[in-house]
Amino acid sequence: AKAEEEFQIEKARLVQEQRLKILEYYNKKEKQIDLAKKIQNSNLSNQARLRLLQVRHEKIEELLNDTKSRMVEYTKDKAKYKELLTNLIAQALLQILEDKVILICKEADVHIVKDCLNSVQEIYKKFTQKKVHIDISEDKFLDDTCTGGVVITSKVGKIQVENTLDSRLEMLKSQMIPEIRELLFGQSESRKFRS
Repeated sequence: AKAEEEFQIEKARLVQEQRLKILEYYNKKEKQIDLAKKIQNSNLSNQARLRLLQVRHEKIEELLNDTKSRMVEYTKDKAKYKELLTNLIAQALLQILEDKVILICKEADVHIVKDCLNSVQEIYKKFTQKKVHIDISEDKFLDDTCTGGVVITSKVGKIQVENTLDSRLEMLKSQMIPEIRELLFGQSESRKFRS
């Protein structure tokens, strides 16, 4: 009877141990499955977020390309483009503040630039009370892929001011992308700082 009782106790203990091991095994498996689901959901969420960012980036690039196309069209209107070139040259001269400069432009724009020089010199004299001597480069031109504008260098060539439409668009792009993004897509919920 005592041996039977010990056998039953030992049997119950072994059954209980195995039951605990089985429960522990299934709890561990359940946690692994939950973790795998969380990882999968996180990956899907990240993929969706990356796709959204990619589409937003594509839309902004599309907008910038459209802006560049409009700039090209603007340069085809000779009167407007002459006024723009006058202002770009004057602005570059006021940045460089040299008495003698070399002006580099597109080869196709040389005649328009020559027409602008008197107005540019008047503007420069108005602001600085000095005269400026401008040499238009005859051997170096802006690339044909450039939309328009000018590059002005000091006579020695150590100082250079790039005032092309492309450089201005790039500068504007880097400064305005956050504002453009907000205008197109609204405020980001995850963005903490707005300044």
